[in-house]
Amino acid sequence: MNISIDIPDEVRVYVEAQVIAGAYGSIGEYFLDLVKQDQKNKAQAELEALLLEGIDGEGQEVTPEYWQNLRSTVLGQNSMGSSGDR
Repeated sequence: MNISIDIPDEVRVYVEAQVIAGAYGSIGEYFLDLVKQDQKNKAQAELEALLLEGIDGEGQEVTPEYWQNLRSTVLGQNSMGSSGDR
């Protein structure tokens, strides 16, 4: 896809300097990298929000029963998946 955008001259000069310096192969690569960085930043922000939600949550006491229930859940799901393949 081709996208055409208008940018101020000082931005154009900066972007062209990045390409000339060898940081990017083309102006398109520069803008593609900006989009990828934006996606990465948003994914990191979402992960941080989830981690903070977990930290702020009530939590759960980890007891032998907790581990047994977890094992049963995981092993039950795995055995269902493998028996369904037969």
